[in-house]
Amino acid sequence: MNIQSVINREVFSPRDERILVAVEVKRRKRKKVPFLPTGGKGEYMTYICLSVTNKRPAQLLITKVKQFGGSAPFTRRSQWSVEQLRQVDGIDPNKDCPEFDLVFDNAFDQWVASSAAEKCIFIQIMYHACQTYWEGKERVPGGLGSPAGDQQNDQRASPGAQARRKSTVGPRPRQTEFVNCQSKLTGDACTVNLVIYRCKVFFNRMKKVMVSKQSSPQAGGHRASPSGQRPPGGSMASVVKRASQALQERGERLGRAEDKTVDLMHKAQQFADTAHKLALKYSN
Repeated sequence: MNIQSVINREVFSPRDERILVAVEVKRRKRKKVPFLPTGGKGEYMTYICLSVTNKRPAQLLITKVKQFGGSAPFTRRSQWSVEQLRQVDGIDPNKDCPEFDLVFDNAFDQWVASSAAEKCIFIQIMYHACQTYWEGKERVPGGLGSPAGDQQNDQRASPGAQARRKSTVGPRPRQTEFVNCQSKLTGDACTVNLVIYRCKVFFNRMKKVMVSKQSSPQAGGHRASPSGQRPPGGSMASVVKRASQALQERGERLGRAEDKTVDLMHKAQQFADTAHKLALKYSN
C-alpha cells in the first residue's frame, strides 16, 4: 500500500472524504518553529493533499498532513476550501521543476516537492479538479452563476423584484488562478502526460529503494567475501538501475515529443485561422 492510500485511510476516510492526490513537500524557506510536540530533533514529513467530500454538494479541500518522527500515524494540521485558494504558482512555465507556491486568503506557502514529476502530477490533477468543481457550481439549476436559472427567475419576477434581485446578488465567485504553469499541465493533452509523470515517479522511487538497499550492508559493517567477489545482488541491482535509467530517458523523450506535438497543434491552429481570414477577405 502506498503513502497516498495510507493517508486516505487514516486521515480522510474517517472524515467521509476521499483523497485525489498527495505530494510530499518541504519548505523552500523554512519557518522557525520554537516548539515541536514530537520530542527529539523534531523531524517530520509534510504532505499537501487534495480531497473531495463524499456528501453532496461535494466540497474540494486542500489539507496539510504531517508525519512526525517517522511514526505510523499521520496528523491533519491545516485545511482550506478551494474557495480560499487564490492562486497556484508553478514557478517556471518552460520546464519541469519541483518548486510551487500556494496562495490562500490567509496563508502563503512556498514548497518544493520531492521531484518535479510529483509536483506536475499534483498541479495537473488539482487544475482539472478545480475546473470540474467550478463548472459544477455554475451548472446548478437556479444557482449562482447559472444562466438558465437566472433567466427563468428574471422572467417570472416582477420588474421591482428583478431590480431588488440584481441589487442583492453579488458577483460571481472568484475562481482559483493558475500562473506560471506549463501548458501541458492545464491543456487538453493531459492523459499521456499523467502516465509519463507517474512512470517517472515510479522509477525514481525504485531507484531510491535500490540505493538504500546497496548502502545498508555497508552501514551495517558487512565485510566482503574472502574471495573478493562482489555480492550476488550487485549485478541484479546494476541491471535494475540501467533499466530504470533507460526508461526514465524514454519518458523524457516522450515528454519532449508531447511538447512538440502541442506546439505543432498551436501552429496548425494559427495557420488555419489565418487561412480562414484570408479566404473571407478575398471572397468579398
